[in-house]
Amino acid sequence: MLSLIREHRRFFLVTSLAGLGLRLLFFVYFSTVTDDSRIYADLASNWLQHGIYGQTQLAQVVPTDTRLPGYPAFLAGIFWVFGAGNFKAVLLAQILLDIATCLIVADLTRRVVCDRAARIAFVLAALCPFLANYAAAALTETLEVFFTAVALDCAAAALNRMQEDEAGAMLWAATGVAIAGCILLRPDGGILMAAVVFYLAVAAPKGASDGVVGAASLKRCPDTKLESRRPRPDMRHHSSRRVLVAVIIVTICALTPLAPWTIRNFRTLHHFQPLAPRYANEADELVPRGFNRWVRTWIVDYASVEEIYWNVPGDKIDPEKLPSRAIDGPAERDATLAVIADYNQSHDMTPERDSRFGKLAADRIRLHPLRYYVVLPLLRVADMWLRPRTEILPPDPRWWEFNDDRKQSAMAVGFGLLNLAYVATALLAVAYRPSRKSSRRLPGIRWAGLLVAFVLLRSAFLGTLENPEPRYTLECYPVVILWAAASLAKATEQQPQSESQI
Repeated sequence: MLSLIREHRRFFLVTSLAGLGLRLLFFVYFSTVTDDSRIYADLASNWLQHGIYGQTQLAQVVPTDTRLPGYPAFLAGIFWVFGAGNFKAVLLAQILLDIATCLIVADLTRRVVCDRAARIAFVLAALCPFLANYAAAALTETLEVFFTAVALDCAAAALNRMQEDEAGAMLWAATGVAIAGCILLRPDGGILMAAVVFYLAVAAPKGASDGVVGAASLKRCPDTKLESRRPRPDMRHHSSRRVLVAVIIVTICALTPLAPWTIRNFRTLHHFQPLAPRYANEADELVPRGFNRWVRTWIVDYASVEEIYWNVPGDKIDPEKLPSRAIDGPAERDATLAVIADYNQSHDMTPERDSRFGKLAADRIRLHPLRYYVVLPLLRVADMWLRPRTEILPPDPRWWEFNDDRKQSAMAVGFGLLNLAYVATALLAVAYRPSRKSSRRLPGIRWAGLLVAFVLLRSAFLGTLENPEPRYTLECYPVVILWAAASLAKATEQQPQSESQI
């Protein structure tokens, strides 16, 4: 990658400055500190000042395991240097880290496609407003995307070494450490480990030819300096021992950093918790599982997350905000409105009320199992992938009603179209299959199975959630950008001269 940067230093400098300018624009006008940000900051400050990983409750610091320590550790480091509660320093550090992510995505693209696609990927990443938006938000997304890109880049480098019949143990260790960074930020970071291990166990032993999409064999872009190697015949006879060693290294390096956290939780809180509770709840806090299950029987879009799901407990449920699919008949309507009215009297979710929501959910699932287990998860995933990524920007979550002023409505539509362009361009690279008679030297995508496995596994997991938030798909954007860059590299490649013209 360094040789590519030196060769095109002006391009990388100008693009980096443009990306930095975009992120500073979001920093100045749309910087975001949410309730979650304050929880993380409270954990970081207490950890830094009192040596206790806990939240402030009634002027006391109470140990907790509701959030993993990755992001609070990052905040604590920033607060230690620049002062407690200095969110501006946090966001500026994230902006610099996000620029580094763009370079890593470019390096990943160079490894699996070609040099020209790497430059395109750098532009797409540096000028991506979705990455820039969250770089100016005190949330885990920027760090999560960074470690995801690092893990995929190291895994691609290790697979290239494996193709050359080399072990690449240090690269597999780096892959595991980067995955550990993902997991320590959010529990769902473990999906990346599952994708890497699955690919190693299933696809890697079959050889490199199974990991290439977009060409019968890898061929270099016309302007690339580094010739991508064709799959070697002996790759089909990979040593299963080498693959097993890679799996063990990745697993150990990814999970070992969780050991101190698990031991701390057992010694301090007296229970086994290697990650964090799914609903970020304290041990003695009621989790409204019946309500959550009822929500999953109808929720599809992010608007319902803001209007209903986040209101419980503590705020009113407006039955007028329920979509028509939430009620199937008159009897169910009466039962649903009755339990909502009961909850609205105190805004408190008691075990009895939660049980009533659970019964509604059980009845709906029994009558429509296909809808609950297949249709709704697919719709939630589609909403997370395709809706405008403006959830921490001014546009209303019901952007399609155009109730905002014209600027906000235009922002929502523009972001929606841009996100669709990224995703659609990426899908073109995945779907492309050249004809055997084609004379064009099109770049393929090495180790495509790993990238596909990660996106599919993460999307499948997200479909099970009752809060379809578009930010949860942002970790897949390094892969989206890579595929989009491959597609654009193919589309802009010049037709080679015919033999008669040479």
